[in-house]
Amino acid sequence: MGYYDDHTETRGRGRSSLLFTSLISAVIGGLIVLLLSPVLSRAGFPPASPGGEAPDNSFTEKKSISVDVTTDITKAVERVQPAVVGVVNLQRDNPFQPEALQRGTGSGIIFDKGNGKARIVTNHHVIAGADHVQVVISGGDDAKQVTAKVLGSDDISDLAVLEIPDKHVKTVANFGNSDAIKAGEPAIAIGNPLGLEFSQSVTVGVISSPKRSIDVAESMSMDVIQTDAAINPGNSGGALVNAAGQVIGINSLKIAEQGVEGLGFAIPVNDAQPIINDLIRHGRVLRPYLGITLMDLQAIPQEYWSTELNLPSSVTAGVVVRDVMSGTSAAKAGLRSRDVIVALDDQPIRSGSELRKYLYKEKKIGDEIRITFYRNGSKETATTTLTQQPVEIFR
Repeated sequence: MGYYDDHTETRGRGRSSLLFTSLISAVIGGLIVLLLSPVLSRAGFPPASPGGEAPDNSFTEKKSISVDVTTDITKAVERVQPAVVGVVNLQRDNPFQPEALQRGTGSGIIFDKGNGKARIVTNHHVIAGADHVQVVISGGDDAKQVTAKVLGSDDISDLAVLEIPDKHVKTVANFGNSDAIKAGEPAIAIGNPLGLEFSQSVTVGVISSPKRSIDVAESMSMDVIQTDAAINPGNSGGALVNAAGQVIGINSLKIAEQGVEGLGFAIPVNDAQPIINDLIRHGRVLRPYLGITLMDLQAIPQEYWSTELNLPSSVTAGVVVRDVMSGTSAAKAGLRSRDVIVALDDQPIRSGSELRKYLYKEKKIGDEIRITFYRNGSKETATTTLTQQPVEIFR
């Protein structure tokens, strides 16, 4: 006769419950380990190896890697950097002051060496007003400070040439062709930003524009190279270099307005070289000269254009002659006060800045020039020969 064992059923149910609980615990434990493994690893407790032991990292091999980086940029810097020097402006506040004091620093480029002398190009404004000029040739901890002779300086172009003994000069920079540069090509600026403490600093960018015309004075503009390579105070007179290690520009100007960055400017070496040659030979720049004082037509109220100058309505820009110097090229051409010049050699002239720029860049002393102008409402032309600008005249 069968019987029902209450204890046997209870034990069966207990074993089933225990098995189920163990299974659930194993699943939960596995999930916890899985979730905590990354945390334990970051805390420095790596998981055990398959053999049950933690991996032994005490014999991990450590390697030191040395990288030799050589590019066109580094090669260009190696060629030019030693030829970039510091330029120190020393001035006395009064003639009784025993020693001249440092009033400013800038940069310069050694471009010529021979016969015991070396020549350096820098900016006029770097040495302006100096009683003495010194050149600092960098050589690491062995920098040499040498007294320089000013061969010539020119305010209009912002260029100056210095001369020093070549005893400590080891490298001379080579000039490239600034007419061949293109927007987007590499540009390297080398100079002494913020003083001699940061001598021969290198910044790299691109040529933003091969040619920009900017106003450097109220009545004078000049063509410059624009770059986004950083040019700071003290870089003036330093080198703008292409990827071939050639100097293509002489750093001169920077727009430093609040919120404006990446606008550096350099004088193209093709424009600078004739000026440098004049400064070496004559101590100043020999420029062609018309012999007039002038003002821009745009600076005169428009109501006077028709009433005082009798200009036709089609004329909206030009240069008004104020005075004509006796015996000059302009006097020989028959120019008079109130004539309005609108073209030189059939090239439109809209301002006094454009007139000077055309004379200084396109013409030479002794060249003939064709002048187109309006007088009392009539368009006229005259031809004359340009003479040399007198020393005391800068027009």
